[in-house]
Amino acid sequence: MPESRSPASPTPESAQADSGVTSSGAGGIPRRWTHHSLNSGLIFGLTVRGVGALPRAVSYGIGHVGTWLAWRLMAETNAAVAANLRAVMPDATDEALRRHALQTYRSYAYDTIDFLHALSAGDRELLTTFDIRPEDRATFESVLARGKGGLMVTGHYGCWEIGGLLMRVLNLPLTVVAMAESDPEVNRLRRETRARMGVDTLEVRQSLETALHIRRMLGQNRLVAMLIDRHLGRDRVQVTHLGRPAYFLQTPALLAYLSGAPLIPCFLERIGRGRFRTFAGTPVYVDPQLPRDAAIQQATQRVADVIESRVRLYPHAWYHFYRYWDAQRGILHGLD
Repeated sequence: MPESRSPASPTPESAQADSGVTSSGAGGIPRRWTHHSLNSGLIFGLTVRGVGALPRAVSYGIGHVGTWLAWRLMAETNAAVAANLRAVMPDATDEALRRHALQTYRSYAYDTIDFLHALSAGDRELLTTFDIRPEDRATFESVLARGKGGLMVTGHYGCWEIGGLLMRVLNLPLTVVAMAESDPEVNRLRRETRARMGVDTLEVRQSLETALHIRRMLGQNRLVAMLIDRHLGRDRVQVTHLGRPAYFLQTPALLAYLSGAPLIPCFLERIGRGRFRTFAGTPVYVDPQLPRDAAIQQATQRVADVIESRVRLYPHAWYHFYRYWDAQRGILHGLD
């Protein structure tokens, strides 16, 4: 889904400290992962073509070895993943958390491989790709029956990008709201990938125009997908996440407040070779009877709680490859 993770490499998306790029921006806040050298058009393109050409088993083997090499060589990223997972596993030793970082890399790699293979799957194969819970299908249908669209929100967890193919299986309209990539070639390839899935892409710009476009999509009774667990500049609302203060994106709940469309927490979790299970939480309607800021915070917190429940179940599918909590502390201390 938006700000899609890079299928460019079986190694994680925020290896900037290991690849010669400083890990902190102004005020000690970690830079966004989009600037690291692994997220380049060359590597992205080679990976897309390589995984598309190779048998899945060979891709798995390369991913297995490649993630082990990354784990051995990228000490700073290992430390970042371990520090993030400390919130989920507070009693684990440092060495145990370091080993969990390897499992996270491998989960990421296998998700990526299966997503890229699914892009060339036929309709019959796609039907077997997803284990769709009946209650999830009913959730989407009930939301669209109201005629106001819906905001599918998720975190950097599981294989969110393959959600475009799920919507094709369900024959539901989808627009993805995504940050533009710093590398124009990566941006082009990602847009083309979504177009192959039949998904429209709306690139985020910090202006009223983006919000108006999203309102228009909701007015057409479409589903709009957004990642919510990383803020964008001042577009943020404070929540409690995994027992710690954090900032999530404010725009989804604000648009829900203005439009009457619900927030739908959605996740796709890998359950085996080329197989994903859906999980759609109860739609969250922003309470119009509350003051706007309070209503937005309350609704976003409810989404954060659902994301937390999934992360606690499957922590290795939680993909922040930079120091997530350090970034939050930077904002909380007014360093942005």
